[in-house]
Amino acid sequence: MDRLSPLFSRFDVSTRVFYSGVFCGESEFDGTAGVGHLHILRQGVLRVNSPSTQTLVIDRPSVLFYPQPYRHRLQSTNLDNAELVCATIELGLSHPLFNALPELLVIPLKDVAGLETGLTLLFAEAFDKRSARQAALDCLAKYFLILLLRHVLDAQFVDQGMVAGLADERLGKAITAMHGQAEHPWSLDTLAQIAGMSRARFAARFREVVGTTPMNYLTDWRISVAQSLLARGNSLKFVAPEVGYATPTALTRVFCKRIGMSPTEWLARKVGDSPPPLL
Repeated sequence: MDRLSPLFSRFDVSTRVFYSGVFCGESEFDGTAGVGHLHILRQGVLRVNSPSTQTLVIDRPSVLFYPQPYRHRLQSTNLDNAELVCATIELGLSHPLFNALPELLVIPLKDVAGLETGLTLLFAEAFDKRSARQAALDCLAKYFLILLLRHVLDAQFVDQGMVAGLADERLGKAITAMHGQAEHPWSLDTLAQIAGMSRARFAARFREVVGTTPMNYLTDWRISVAQSLLARGNSLKFVAPEVGYATPTALTRVFCKRIGMSPTEWLARKVGDSPPPLL
């Protein structure tokens, strides 16, 4: 059961390393650039400030994972010897998985299983000056992000929502099935069978862990996938059957109810005043 692949194939996610080296001084991220951040502390001491938390002092190799845009400030002195690799997480659209995570996760690098090889490669590129260094760093940062997300699911960092549902042994099977085949005519009975549970127990457990009903979750997932496909330039006529709706009209009706505007209006706001034709 691959819990992460649909979340990467359905939505655009890229990483870009913008700093590597010994960090001394102060750097502020105002949260307005529309990107998340990875700050990987190889060694030394780093202080982190944000509006909702007291100053954090990180004094062992760790990753600071901001899944969404969030205001924060990094500080270090020349005595701290803080070696950092910093990357942006660029999301083509609001990403359901990243939206379901806390605003900040601080995870010691030693706790992330299977990270040694990836970190060795990342640090080797970051602290050297070889050909195609930037391209290699960006690819390795994305690989690091995938390893980190695997760890977040396996360690069950979140106790409600999509991430908690994916981490649940039985619910995760049903959620992954929905993610992988948004176009399938899923029913409560079929999803319960995939989870290996009775219909009533599945519905109750899903609401308890995920915070909504299975069919509401399916609708929200379909609309999120529709938004991603539309933003990539696909027509509404193409998108509707890809997310389980027989006609563009049927998709538009649900889209308006969930988003509060038509697909055409939403796309105009996202990509400019002159979106490509939908029909």
